[in-house]
Amino acid sequence: MRDPRTILITGASSGIGEALAEAYAGPATTLVLTGRDRTRLDEVAARCCARGADVLAAVIDVTDREGMRRWLSGVDAMSPVDLCIANAGISGGTGGGDGKRGRGESEEQARRIFSVNLDGVLNTIHPLIGPMTERGRGQLGLVSSLAGFHGYPGAPAYCASKAAVRSYGESLRLALRPNGIQVSVICPGFVRSRITDRNRFPMPFLMDADRAARIIRRGLERDRARIAFPLPTYFMSWLVGALPAGLADVLLARTPAKE
Repeated sequence: MRDPRTILITGASSGIGEALAEAYAGPATTLVLTGRDRTRLDEVAARCCARGADVLAAVIDVTDREGMRRWLSGVDAMSPVDLCIANAGISGGTGGGDGKRGRGESEEQARRIFSVNLDGVLNTIHPLIGPMTERGRGQLGLVSSLAGFHGYPGAPAYCASKAAVRSYGESLRLALRPNGIQVSVICPGFVRSRITDRNRFPMPFLMDADRAARIIRRGLERDRARIAFPLPTYFMSWLVGALPAGLADVLLARTPAKE
């Protein structure tokens, strides 16, 4: 969608969400931002206001289904949402587990990651699908990951939750098209953020969040089905997912665990 007027972004207090908020900020634009960190979210909101945008910022738990429904219904009634980017997510490193190889993730950590990364997306987009359908227009951007193309032993729940988001988004794209709703799945590789700052292993083609935001915005404007980047990492992720399972096991057995 080109020139959306009201844009909702979850996970806007850091990383890709923060960069997207600043990329879209400008006169005649209303930004609806959520994040977990009130101080950082207020700082992002202030910078966006300085660029001429109207900003509504709120600390909302994306795993709270009823809370999200009430809040999003109120937001959409006040300023109909043109573009919703469901970006909030956590990794194995921020989910509370130890990530040690051979022990895997704890049940609590795995459930927390699925709750934020998958349920959080559902809680963000579903309250808006009805109003967008009534208006006959709207756009949804679901943030998955290149890690969703194959499971990696260092981050089982993260990979699986992002794979679910990717598959769900790709299905929704065709299901919602007759309603006038565009759906794009966003699959970043390593992007500099608080999540990647915790990693203690090589991250090929690590990208700044500002550059990632530009790529995402361009892809959304062109209604791309899948916005995946950087291309070398995308190709390798696709290739690993296409390999026979036994060969993929050999290649991935030595990948590092997340801290």
